[in-house]
Amino acid sequence: MKKPVSELAQRLGHRFKDESLFELALTHRSCGKRNNERLEFLGDSVLNFTIAADLFQRFPAAREGQLSRLRALMVKGETLSEIARELGLGDYLRLGSGELKSGGFRRDSILADSVEAIIGAIYLDAGLETAERFILSWYEKRLDELDLDGSIKDSKTRLQEFLQSRRLDLPEYELVSVEGEAHAQTFNIECHTVLLDKPTQGQGNSRRQAEQNAAKVALVQLREEKGRV
Repeated sequence: MKKPVSELAQRLGHRFKDESLFELALTHRSCGKRNNERLEFLGDSVLNFTIAADLFQRFPAAREGQLSRLRALMVKGETLSEIARELGLGDYLRLGSGELKSGGFRRDSILADSVEAIIGAIYLDAGLETAERFILSWYEKRLDELDLDGSIKDSKTRLQEFLQSRRLDLPEYELVSVEGEAHAQTFNIECHTVLLDKPTQGQGNSRRQAEQNAAKVALVQLREEKGRV
């Protein structure tokens, strides 16, 4: 039984005037003809514009090619799926029976599409300014970490360097399980660090991606709970 979408709306901090828009944004095409694909199309455009406008202001000396690379880094599926996991979207997605059985609520492509669909829903419900505010709040730390070379250290590298700088043992990654069919597997990884009492968990379509997501969660906990990052 999926959690009520009103709970997610409250967590996001947006009260939808038209709640059906939000429900539609969380409905995958496997549920039928009434799904989030059109909202995803709209949200993709709003997202690209918002990130492009922020980068244009943030890097006044950047060339067009540099701005394009930075934008691509920000709006790619991997980044969107990370945001979806941070928001906990998987618990609220409406999926058909086949996708439910294959673990679609953990699949990166479905999670990424749902973020774009939610952006589209917020835009229709409250306008561009509100949609931009949510996008920039979700992307704030990622945007702050960018430089003109388009280089941004991945989560595993950042976590390793943080521990090394304090002469602490490096994190250890443990494969907990692999679920789904061979063509659509989901890897579940635990990341163990000496600074956290419990291991953090990450999922992904590959072991590498799952490790990155587990490291990402560890960094968030170290920053928010321990105030160390």
